[in-house]
Amino acid sequence: MDWKSLKDVLGGVNSHSTSIGKIWLTVLFIFRIMILVVAAETVWGDEQQDFTCNTQQIGCKNVCYDAFFPVSHIRLWALQLIFVSTPALLVAMHVAYRRHKKKRKYKPGDKVDFENLKKQRFHIEGALWWTYISSIFFRIIFETVFTYIFYFIYRSYKIPPLVKCSDYPCPNTVDCFVSRPTEKTVFTVFMLAVSGICLLLNILELAYLILKSCSKSKP
Repeated sequence: MDWKSLKDVLGGVNSHSTSIGKIWLTVLFIFRIMILVVAAETVWGDEQQDFTCNTQQIGCKNVCYDAFFPVSHIRLWALQLIFVSTPALLVAMHVAYRRHKKKRKYKPGDKVDFENLKKQRFHIEGALWWTYISSIFFRIIFETVFTYIFYFIYRSYKIPPLVKCSDYPCPNTVDCFVSRPTEKTVFTVFMLAVSGICLLLNILELAYLILKSCSKSKP
């Protein structure tokens, strides 16, 4: 995945965000995207290779692994980051549309500083306010849904050292052992904790924008 492209897009949105939104983007980049890119593969790279069962029955290990790891943690985290980051594209597209409208106002031959126009910061008000609020709302939904998906798929946020499997073609109930379960549990809890922090920041930013709008509407 080209995380640099995602960073460039979100970086453009950052200039139009609130202070809380800037903190959210910082946490997203440093504690989620960078950790996923740098450390996730090291922690989870051996999950299938070192997943061992106390049987030599052909196919049993693969079936048991699929039953316990139906979706890779890394792919699920990557999918979560894509869904959580996508709503910011709504803001980016809205800002691009506003800039395009400004460019159309200029007549041929007018001196226009397009570099300053690109760097111009738009205030979160009017239609942009609704777009920004919608993006935060969707981010909250995606964070909540993926947190539940993690719990639903793995039945817990803790990685057990031993799992029992009796699916075909296993000859009976066999014991299967997960490599480095404590390290994987710590990493999983860390990622979910950062997801919770991002969720809290989204809720705070949503409340801040609504309260700010209400205070402005009062006579």
